[in-house]
Amino acid sequence: PAGGRGSVAVARLEGLVAEFLGKEDAAVFGMGFATNAQVMSALVGRGSLIVSDSFNHASIVVGARASGAKIQVFEHNDLEDLDRVLKDAVVYGQPDGTPWRKILVVVEGIYSMEGHMCPLPGIVEVKNRYGAYLWLDEAHSIGAMGHTGRGVCEQLGVNTDEVDIMMGTFTKSFAGFGGYIASSKAILDTVRDLSPITLYGSSMPPAVAEHISFVFEQLMGRDGTKIGVSKVRQLHDNSNYFRQRLADMGLIIHGDRDSPIIPIMLYNPSKIAAFSRECLKRNLAVVVVGFPATPLILSRARICVSAAHTRADLDRALDVIDEVSELIDIKYKAPMAAPAWPKSQEGSPKSVKETSGFKAGEEPVMNSLIDLI
Repeated sequence: PAGGRGSVAVARLEGLVAEFLGKEDAAVFGMGFATNAQVMSALVGRGSLIVSDSFNHASIVVGARASGAKIQVFEHNDLEDLDRVLKDAVVYGQPDGTPWRKILVVVEGIYSMEGHMCPLPGIVEVKNRYGAYLWLDEAHSIGAMGHTGRGVCEQLGVNTDEVDIMMGTFTKSFAGFGGYIASSKAILDTVRDLSPITLYGSSMPPAVAEHISFVFEQLMGRDGTKIGVSKVRQLHDNSNYFRQRLADMGLIIHGDRDSPIIPIMLYNPSKIAAFSRECLKRNLAVVVVGFPATPLILSRARICVSAAHTRADLDRALDVIDEVSELIDIKYKAPMAAPAWPKSQEGSPKSVKETSGFKAGEEPVMNSLIDLI
């Protein structure tokens, strides 16, 4: 063991994380979900307030509830609503009138179901105005955003000193598992002493820590190549190409430029299985998402682009998506011609039954999910 951190490999990885993000210290854990779910309770509790974005990940929700702190939610990426919530918290305090011991604002760098970045510069300005702390979850942005992969702070020009607690995971850009917290040494000492994941969880295996350390060194150019930076650039190129092609098809998509998460809106829950199965028939596996991960009528397919995808890979996937989208009718932004209703002998539009091809009293037989849709 190295200072109670599990192994020399884990201790070395913690040093690299802190250096990469420009923080004084970092702690590494064996599970990404638990990094959110089991660390907040070490930093806030009764008498504290957590102000959480309405679209925050389930792991943040679990961690906030487990902390015992009061929770207030602000509208997604809405700086005016965040300002309102923080102003009320400072002016009115706790229900008994005493000031909150701590106020912690929790946001994500890129929202996993939306592909949007948080408006970090504005969030920093608002939280500083009211003396709140900021927790930034970079599960989907670390290693992917910014020209050297340092996340949304680099992408949006925010100094990491402005973010009190930086959280991230190693399951996306680093092809590993686990998570990290990067902050001041005082905060990390508290996390190591009090968080359940440190007291009761298992340390990251040394082999995984070594693999993730190599990725960090590659991103920083310490392997003697420019592979790390070139992969980040390729990821942005792939993401922007794919996003533009989907938009050109007439699909409704979410997300910001350079974001590797590209949701395709399906809306109707019945289209979830249809989109997935029809793509799979054409040898394309896709991730589809519905309730309760999204609101009932905001179903979607979530595309996650990789730097390893070639242009041929992307074009092949786009051809399939184009075909399937036409088949199940999800090109909601495509121009639609006004229906040319056939005229009856009297000159008025014929009824649906007159133009359906079915005899009176006869109903169509639904042979497949596509027919039903």
